[in-house]
Amino acid sequence: MDFSFLLNGRYVGILLGGLFLTLVLAIIAVGSGTVLALVPAFLRLSKNRLFRLVGTAYVEVIRGTPLLVQVLIIYSFFRMPVTVVLGIDLSSFIPGMLALFINSSAYVAEVIRGGILSVDRGQSEAAASLGMGKGLAMRKIILPQAVKNILPALGNEFVTLIKETSIFMYLGIAELMYAATIVRTSTYAVKESYIVAAILYFCLTFPTSKLMGLLERKMKKADAR
Repeated sequence: MDFSFLLNGRYVGILLGGLFLTLVLAIIAVGSGTVLALVPAFLRLSKNRLFRLVGTAYVEVIRGTPLLVQVLIIYSFFRMPVTVVLGIDLSSFIPGMLALFINSSAYVAEVIRGGILSVDRGQSEAAASLGMGKGLAMRKIILPQAVKNILPALGNEFVTLIKETSIFMYLGIAELMYAATIVRTSTYAVKESYIVAAILYFCLTFPTSKLMGLLERKMKKADAR
């Protein structure tokens, strides 16, 4: 196999630019998805049957359909004029980003719901006995404890999103897979381009996974103490 294209600064720049954009896309998606996920998470925890139904329907529909289909549906609804900012076509970027963080929000909603439910019910009862309202108890007592269970799972979602950003290749966004395709087309190094892309993905996901594992172990040790 011929990896000589890695000696060419132009191709290396294209790949590193794609790597950087992939990381940015994943950070934006998991951040926005976490904020949006609070809505269906609390809807599913509501005592109101209609609210629970709406939250459950949202989560099940999003989780039960492929991300590619969601991207194409949203892209077909958002017909925006071509607007290029910093080399990124916003007419493709915005619909794709919207689909990605909607998809992420459904998975993160279950993470948040599971984290809240993992907190001992006695904590809520103790807060109520002290005269705390449900909202205050949630903010001051439940959520701080739930975060310990939520953070490692959010890390796993971040790792998943790093890989799922490859879907942007179909929209012409220059993330890592699109960058690898450009290199492949220019150099005819098909296998080599994809192998380099796989290595770069691994360089993002492996340290993140290890960092999340380290964080989880530290939290467990803190709880034990």
